[in-house]
Amino acid sequence: MSAQSLFVRVDQVERRLCLVANVAARWRVVRPLFRTVSRLGDGVFWYAVIALMPVLLGVRGFVVAAQMLATGALGLLVYKFLKQRLVRERPFIGLAGIQCAMPPLDRYSFPSGHTLHAVSFTIIAVHHVPEFAIVLLPFTVLVGMSRVVLGLHYPTDVIVGAAIGAGLAFGSNSLIG
Repeated sequence: MSAQSLFVRVDQVERRLCLVANVAARWRVVRPLFRTVSRLGDGVFWYAVIALMPVLLGVRGFVVAAQMLATGALGLLVYKFLKQRLVRERPFIGLAGIQCAMPPLDRYSFPSGHTLHAVSFTIIAVHHVPEFAIVLLPFTVLVGMSRVVLGLHYPTDVIVGAAIGAGLAFGSNSLIG
């Protein structure tokens, strides 16, 4: 199988996944849930987690909060750099049958900044406070899912955002300890 035929096949699967996931955004219970998760993932939820670190960990918590803020800032630079150069239109723009279930924060979809930050913040927070995993892991999965369900991202946008976020977090954790 050539690289080109592989990309065509992946693209076809991805488009089908977008269409199937987006149907869920039409359900009365699902749409508000994923819109809420997405809005919380805009920053409010993560700011609360960052603010909790000094409360829970004392002086060390300030270092963890600074680590999360620095990693988040680096993640922002990386994803904005990629979005400006790769200019992938969002699914609701490029695919017939996809409804935009909430307004996007910017024009392009690749990679998912919400997912990038959710994954990086979760890995860092759980590294320092393992008990957070019970809340952060499901929330992070919901953030990633919300991006596709709401018609804002393709699955590969989410996967690549998660991979970048994980890389940044593991690199950050290896530096901070």
